[in-house]
Amino acid sequence: MFKFSFCEARKIPKGLNILRCWSSSSPYAAAKPHQLHQSPQELNAQEKNVVEKLFSGLLLSNRACLAQSITLTESTHPRKCLQARLLLRKALQHCKKCQEENKSYNFRIGLSGPPGAGKSTFLETLGKYLTSQGEKIAVLAVDPSSTTSGGSLMGDKTRMQELSRDMNAFIRPSPSSGHLGGVTRSTNEAIIMCETAGYRTVFVETVGVGQSEYEVADMVDMFVVLIPPAGGDELQGLKRGIMEHSHLVVVNKADGDLVQAALRMQYEYTSSLKFMRPISPNWKPKVMKVSSLTSEGIPELWAVMQEFHQTMVKTGELFETRRKQQRVWMWNYITQHIMQVFREDPRVKSHIQEMEKNVEEGLMTAGQAAEILLRRFVPDTVLS
Repeated sequence: MFKFSFCEARKIPKGLNILRCWSSSSPYAAAKPHQLHQSPQELNAQEKNVVEKLFSGLLLSNRACLAQSITLTESTHPRKCLQARLLLRKALQHCKKCQEENKSYNFRIGLSGPPGAGKSTFLETLGKYLTSQGEKIAVLAVDPSSTTSGGSLMGDKTRMQELSRDMNAFIRPSPSSGHLGGVTRSTNEAIIMCETAGYRTVFVETVGVGQSEYEVADMVDMFVVLIPPAGGDELQGLKRGIMEHSHLVVVNKADGDLVQAALRMQYEYTSSLKFMRPISPNWKPKVMKVSSLTSEGIPELWAVMQEFHQTMVKTGELFETRRKQQRVWMWNYITQHIMQVFREDPRVKSHIQEMEKNVEEGLMTAGQAAEILLRRFVPDTVLS
């Protein structure tokens, strides 16, 4: 752990905000700034016009504007980031105003599970059922990125062919870009954009690679785990990770020869949940079985989801949970960006290669090299 003495933001004549961290007793008090940022007020007329057009399009539920808005939030370009920040501020204000006036609250549902559980097929079946009931839904599907090439297949739309053609549904695949936790760094912002565009129910489908993929639980109201029948011992690892964060467990593929296996799996997970502390004091996790192929159990499943949402709203837990989630994502944002600031700092950047070479050749330990770089970044660093 390390701590900073104090931080201060100052403005220089050209209108650029400079973030500087130093200690009053430090010899680095006059060191170069860590990073330069231009405030949203510095956007030129053309950039502001783009933001206004996108926001107007969102209010009209324009699918193209929604797609462009999410792309804007995913961008790492400095100018695009400033535009995204302004657009997000407008979207948040709009969502808050709608909640206060209409007393209605959107439903955010996270879906995770092991590969092959049928998450995409399940979402298409449930999505088609909801759109037939007059609901507008959005699906944010996260695809894993290659650690070698950095690319993603982005094939979720091909597995949701019927739903992708439904005008009451919006499907957006996004690459994980190496971000752990089953979601992308901008999934939270994408949810806000979808809600601004009038999509009352937002599903977030995670990468689904194992027990650590429950970061989505910090951005949704309900966390659903989808499992296949007859999974065997390979599903046991999910119990302490994903299972502890779940509000609902769904056994998929309960059809044909797998009906008995699905019943057995439902019984086993119902028994397992009895030994786990519920994540919510107002809701006891349930285990249900459905068939994405025949749609059996889908109406009953949605009824349970609606019951959960209504319970959370009535007890006030929904609002308290969302407040906590915003705090969590503030710190996640800091964590994600502090490494970039650290690497680009001129006092650190010029010594990174030297420290890496020393570690590779065994001249010093990784801990020693890290401590040297941290002390150059913040001279009064206290390590523990």
